[in-house]
Amino acid sequence: MADSSFPDGVPSDSLEAAKNASNTEKLTDQVMQNPQVLAALQERLDNVSHTPSSYIETLPKAVKRRINALKQLQVKCAHIEAKFYEEVHDLERKYAALYQPLFDKRREFVTGDVEPTDAESEWHSENEEEDRLAGDMKTKAVIAEKEAAAAEEPSPKGIPEFWFTIFRNVDMLSELVQEYDEPILKHLQDIKVKFSDPGQPMSFVLEFHFEPNDYFTNSVLTKTYKMKSEPDKADPFSFEGPEIVDCDGCTIDWKKGKNVTVKTIKKKQKHKGRGTVRTITKQVPNDSFFNFFSPLRASGDGESLDEDSEFTLASDFEIGHFFRERIVPRAVLYFTGEAIEDDDNFEEGEEGEEEELEGDEEAEDDDDAEINPKKEPSQPSECKQQ
Repeated sequence: MADSSFPDGVPSDSLEAAKNASNTEKLTDQVMQNPQVLAALQERLDNVSHTPSSYIETLPKAVKRRINALKQLQVKCAHIEAKFYEEVHDLERKYAALYQPLFDKRREFVTGDVEPTDAESEWHSENEEEDRLAGDMKTKAVIAEKEAAAAEEPSPKGIPEFWFTIFRNVDMLSELVQEYDEPILKHLQDIKVKFSDPGQPMSFVLEFHFEPNDYFTNSVLTKTYKMKSEPDKADPFSFEGPEIVDCDGCTIDWKKGKNVTVKTIKKKQKHKGRGTVRTITKQVPNDSFFNFFSPLRASGDGESLDEDSEFTLASDFEIGHFFRERIVPRAVLYFTGEAIEDDDNFEEGEEGEEEELEGDEEAEDDDDAEINPKKEPSQPSECKQQ
């Protein structure tokens, strides 16, 4: 039998393997010297190492056990926070009772049931000094004109269309109001917030008080918002304070032919056999602010709402919260528009600040040689939504 070994005694298959290993090493060296390949590998490694979940997975079991203990502590913190907000709700109830006499007097001035005294009507404006100087110069000439105008000037009762004007001024509300809602809202005399009683589930009620009108017999329309201030068992770490979870409206006792939440349409029907045509009338839903009192209910039977329904419900909750936190406490400022101007100025300031920061970043890119002093990052104003 012929000898298959090389003259030096090394088997051919071993020599072939050595050649392949050498070629692989050379190829690896060539690849690793390619800057693009190295950059891609480094980026992938960075992404993996910077992912929190991937980092946690690499930790020893003993450390993971301690992390679980920290999560239990975090859940206990969430329950303490829930108790804190329950006490905040109790404080809101307490101070609501202190505010109410002032709100009752506001209603009396708005409706004209009580006329404010001179002391109550005095208000110092920012331009008071300019107004005083201008007034001194024109006093003598104006006195006669005022006396003549006073005899002819109409004297409306209270502050006409006070709440209706607020609805028109606030975009969130004006979007809900249709033209045929306007004459009804002109009869709105007051809006009140009532907090749930001690020991009862957390909630608040919006009361819309109307004077007698030609549209419905109710003197008060109500909207109840139910709240929850406890961590979700399935996701306790998502707790950020009380949240509105559901709402109830009320039945409006419309007078005949005055219900603006429905409209009557005529529809033609053709008989299949005889071919005769008849016209029937049918009532269908109509866009109106007063649909606010017939809200969509949050699903409590485990069935999830569709996307449109979830958006409608979230918008409803936002409007209810806005009435409670902004409109009712600061009604006169929304009537004059001052509160709206303050909100607009605040938003513009935030945008301007962002643009300025972007400009700084561009300047740094343009001139790398110049070292800019570090600036303290601006802190965004806290905005807490319940």
